[in-house]
This record gives sequence, structure tokens and C-alpha cells, in this order.
Amino acid sequence: MKRCPECRRDYYDDTLLYCLDDGNALLEGPASVDEPATAILSEPSALAGGVNVANDKTRIFQVDPADGKKSPENGTPNNSIAVLPFVNMSADAENEYFCDGMAEELLNALAKIEDLKVAARTASFSFRGKNAPMGEIGLALNVSSILEGSVRKSGSRIRITIQLINAADGYHLWSERYDREMQDIFEIQDEITLAVVNALKLRLLGTERRAVLKRHTDDTEAYQLYLRGRFFFFKRTPDGFMKAIEYFEKAIELDQEYAVAISGLADCYVFLGFYEMLPPKDAAAHVRPLAKKAMEIDGTLAETNTTSALSQSLYDWDFSGSLKYYEAAISCDTNYPFAYHLKSAILILLGDNEGSFDAEKRAIELDPFTPIFNASLAWWYYLGRRNDEAIAQSKRTIEIAPNHFFAYWVLGLAYAVQGAYADSVVAFQQALALNQFDQHIRADLARVFGLMDEREEAMNILGEFEELSKTQYVSPVNIAKIHCGFGDKEKVIDQLEKACEERSVKLPWFILDPALDDLRSDPRHKDLLKLMGLPE
Repeated sequence: MKRCPECRRDYYDDTLLYCLDDGNALLEGPASVDEPATAILSEPSALAGGVNVANDKTRIFQVDPADGKKSPENGTPNNSIAVLPFVNMSADAENEYFCDGMAEELLNALAKIEDLKVAARTASFSFRGKNAPMGEIGLALNVSSILEGSVRKSGSRIRITIQLINAADGYHLWSERYDREMQDIFEIQDEITLAVVNALKLRLLGTERRAVLKRHTDDTEAYQLYLRGRFFFFKRTPDGFMKAIEYFEKAIELDQEYAVAISGLADCYVFLGFYEMLPPKDAAAHVRPLAKKAMEIDGTLAETNTTSALSQSLYDWDFSGSLKYYEAAISCDTNYPFAYHLKSAILILLGDNEGSFDAEKRAIELDPFTPIFNASLAWWYYLGRRNDEAIAQSKRTIEIAPNHFFAYWVLGLAYAVQGAYADSVVAFQQALALNQFDQHIRADLARVFGLMDEREEAMNILGEFEELSKTQYVSPVNIAKIHCGFGDKEKVIDQLEKACEERSVKLPWFILDPALDDLRSDPRHKDLLKLMGLPE
């Protein structure tokens, strides 16, 4: 084993002479126990063969990709890759946003190559900081190659080290180090993408090449602000959305034609509305013009089409129209799991249950590590009256992601339909323990308390909502749920009609809920379906 005296990175290949990150001569022995190593590589076989050091760049060309074909035993696709989150080697921990953004941008570019299977972001990024062996990552993500890297930023200078590794044996297919100015970041990304394509012996022709190398802005400062916005957006928290909005707005100030930044800004308001942190009309007032502008600038992107679909489905209730946008998004990027996931939510509303199940399964196939995809499939089973499958899928999701609230919520819904109220309460309480601010979980818990004749418990939650409504938005859907538990059909319908007037974003899915089956024959329920453009 050898180590770098500057960055303290460990190397398991004793034939290496110089650090791949900073070029310093390697010393014998592992990094000091008092100063933990920062190695990305974790397998003794991670590097092999000779190395050619030339000034500031190191290249390793050792394994012909043709030798890394899939084995019949594991069924891994020949041309398949995972892009791991890049390691931040900078002194400033805040630069993690740039590392994530670089990896994500490369992942998105590679995903546009038809002959290359690319593991989804959530799946690849789940290995952040785990230092797992390459073979283990390859098997988990079902890929034959892995791209990893590190980034060091200092002022206007940037150093990026990239390594493409054969997952089966840990050998390098290609490695490169880039010492450049920040203004060269777009050229670096193009070089890395084309080098990976070359190393994997893929061909890029015409339209596909232009799509892979397409730039959304030429302003490096706007680009960095956009990456910061994406970093906070993926936190999916109220604070995260608000910070993302700040950075997206700054990026757009610098480049008013930055379509993906405009789309990202719209998406922040989409989810602030969907999570009911904003009233529907306030969210819609932001989303509609932003979605329209993003499409006008570039309607060829999966992102802009998806944003338009969300706008039409959540805030206009034009479900057939939104479906066309999702299909367009998928045609732009056939490996975009988010579009399949959202498409499934529309298909279930339009009565195409099997199509909904299939679309969500496709999202899971592309990104098996995302809890919301797995839990949503359970929800669609529940809404499709396939309750046993809803329970089984909820439990499978909990095995994958025991700290994700959504699967517990669906499990509680499914148990309630079966009359297993005690189990339902336990599931809802577990969901609340993981997401204590979700109004819909509390409303469903109150509904089940009502069904159990625990009226006082239900009334306490109803009182909490009444108090909460004085300071923030409370959806009438949640009040309707509680009155479902009391069996008060008139008040349920009254609240559903109020929710319809407000265009409550969760109403379309609740109107299909088995909890309302006793109201299906009520003319006012049928009128609501017509107003919302949903089939009876």
C-alpha cells in the first residue's frame, strides 16, 4: 500500500509512483490513523498495470472494454454505467454542491445515449461515502462500469480527477486529471463525456451527439448558481426549496434564457404547492408562467416537458393534456424515471390502472433505490382496489427504505380498508414519527380513530387543524377525511366541494379513495368527478 503525503489518499497498487489527484510522489504505507485517508478506491485490485505520468495529466489505458462484457451469470448489460457522487477535495465543505452537480450533469449527458444504460441518480448517489467495493456497487446497480471522481476548487482554479472502472474486476478502463480555470468547466464536461464514450467503445452520431453535448447556458456563474439550486432542491425540505428558489432566481438573472433553471424554479413552487406549504392558487400563480416560459425557450427537454405536465395536472386539472407532456418528456429521455413515475399518477386518475402499474414499475426498474417510486406503486394498487398487493408492496418498500414515511402511510390506508384499525393506527403513527408535519397522515389517523369510535382522539386532531388554519393553509380534503371517520356524508361532500373550488392538489387522488366508496352513488360526488374531468 502507498499514500499521498499531501491529500493522504491510500493506493492499493504498489506499482503507482504518483498521486492521481495532485501528482505528488507516493510514499510507502497507509495514511496515518490520526489523519484518515481520503481514498475513493477501496479494493486491492482497484488499479493494475503501468502508469504514464506526463506533466499535469495521468492516463491509464489498460483494459479493453470488450474484455468486460457481461457474464451470463449476472445478466449485467454490456454497456451500462453508474456515475457516483464526486468527492469534494476542497477546503470548503460547501463545494459539495458543485461535486454533486458535476456528477449529475455527466450522468444526464450519458443518459441521452441510446446504447448506454445509466443507473439513476438516486441509486448511484446512495453509495455516497460508503467506500463500497466496485464489484458490490456494480452488482447492486446492475452496471458493468463505474465512473467516480474528485473535485478540488481553489479560487478560479479547478482540478477534477476522473476514473472509469470495470465493475467486474476493479480494473481501470480510463483515467484523467484536469487542471483548468473555472471558465473551462463546459469544455471539461464535454471532454469527460466523450472520453467515457470512447472508452466504452460507443458511437455518437448526429442528433444523439448534439443532445449529449448540448449546453443550457454559456455563463459559468449562472451554471454554478443552478447547481446550487439543484443541490438544495433535492433535499426536498421547506428550507431546501426556499434556498433553491433563491439560487435559481439568481441564475436566471444572469441568463434569462436558461430553460432548465426556469424549469427548476417552477418545480420548487410545484412541490411547495403539492406538499401544501403554499395554497394552490399561490403556487399556481408562480408555476404557470414559469412552465410556459421554459417550454417557449426549449421544448425539447425532458425537464421542461415534465414541469409543464405538472403544471397542467396539479393546477389546471387537465389530465389528458398533462399525459401528452409526460409522453413527450419520455420521448426526450427514455431513461427518465421521474417522468414514468408522474405519468403513472395520471394514468390511475384516468382509469388506466394497468398502465399506471406498468409505468411505475418502469420507474422502479430504472431507479430501484427511490422509495417514493416503490411506495407509489403500493398507493396505485390501493386506489386500484388491489389491497393485498398494496400491503405487500408497502412492506417491500419498508424493507428498502425503513425511514421513509410514505410506505407506512399507504400501509395504514390498506389496513383501514380491511378493517384492521389497530394495525392501521400503528402504521400511521410510524409514518408520523418520520414526517410529523404531514397533514394528510394526521387526517387519515383521525379518520381511523373515528371508525374505531375513538371520537375524542379524532376531535382533538380536528381541533388542531382548525387552530392551524389560522396561520397556514389547511386543505379541505383533510377535513373531509376526518368526517369520513364520523360517517357524516353531508360534511364530507361539503368539504370536497370546497376543495374542488380551491383546486386542492390532493383532491383528484382522494376522490378515488376506497374511503369514499359509500359516496359513489351520490349525485354530488358524480358532479365533482365531472368538474374535475375524471371518469366515473
